Amino acid sequence: MSLSKKFILPLLLFSIKFNAFAQSSYTTENLVFDGLNRQYKIYIPSTYDGLSQYPLIFTFHGGAGTFDDSIAMNDFSALAENENFIAVYPQAAVDPADGSNSWIHKAPTSHDDIYFIEAIIDALSNQLSIDTNRVYACGYSEGGIFSYELACRLNNKIAAISSVSGSMLTDSFRNSYYNLGFCSPVHPTAVLLIQGTADFSPHSTYNGFQPYYMSVQETATYWAAYNNCNLEASVSDVPNTNTSDGSVVERYSWTTAAGCLYVEELKVIGGGHDWPGSFGNMDINSTQEIWNFVSNYDLSGIISCNGLSTSDYNATNPNIVFYPNPTRNELIVESSFQTPQNFKIFNIRGQEVLSGVLEVTPTKIDVSGLSQSIYILKISNNFFRLIIE
Repeated sequence: MSLSKKFILPLLLFSIKFNAFAQSSYTTENLVFDGLNRQYKIYIPSTYDGLSQYPLIFTFHGGAGTFDDSIAMNDFSALAENENFIAVYPQAAVDPADGSNSWIHKAPTSHDDIYFIEAIIDALSNQLSIDTNRVYACGYSEGGIFSYELACRLNNKIAAISSVSGSMLTDSFRNSYYNLGFCSPVHPTAVLLIQGTADFSPHSTYNGFQPYYMSVQETATYWAAYNNCNLEASVSDVPNTNTSDGSVVERYSWTTAAGCLYVEELKVIGGGHDWPGSFGNMDINSTQEIWNFVSNYDLSGIISCNGLSTSDYNATNPNIVFYPNPTRNELIVESSFQTPQNFKIFNIRGQEVLSGVLEVTPTKIDVSGLSQSIYILKISNNFFRLIIE
């Protein structure tokens, strides 16, 4: 909705709507969704005047938690005042299977809070001046898992996400258990992972928990490949400013050939099921790290990096066409290249599983020996997502 449509209103109506939200403290809002009266808390900074569009960031509490727990752990209010954005803390619905607040209800269920978040975005867009190109998500534990789900299944509205102490569901688990289909992002999507190597909770263990949850390496590789980044990360040490917390942090960064950062991992060596900066590791402040990261992106990708835009994004390339995708036995590749091109296929762990040369077009590639999973197809310097059924 344009500003002219949203804000040329009778003065009284504008005053009522604006005063309902424009206060520099958390307020509780209600929204009827799927027959349930749902709630979320929202922080609108005192700088908000209804004229400029403000980015929006969602924070999701862990399983069996509350939005108050989330605020206590990850309070964005000071940053929102300084950086001019709006923070939203939704409350999960009770899962009838165990009576706890949960973002992802146990199967069998028809409950899907992806659409609850979409409803909040739509409602706030009608009530406030929101920059809908800059909507972000982050979460802790199950809230982190849910943030990945938003990146996968509400990707047309979510620009970037961060997960703290929460793993990404495998496509096979998402599809076979929850019947949610495959992860299907549609635009460059930045992801920040913050996870401890000594976190042994099944849904956030650093090394994954197959066939349910991906490891940190698998998750980072998936998003690095999707965003056309180099599959080898650069590594730097984070200063160990707190020597008594029992952990140290390394920063892993995956960038494109142009040097544009799209995936980052803050590896908390010795860290547990924590929110660094609030409890556990104190060398980093997760709240600050998350905003510093996600705020660089919109729905077109990174906002400023060597002029990179959606038109430069190489998830599709007019010189290369391959099909069917998903496939089972055979992949057909057509290209307009005048010379032979090397191809490689990597598994989600970044390991090469198949390679060859595309000497003619079309070329048929036998993939019958590959197991059902997501793979990364590299042709020359172009990366594509390949699904083997």
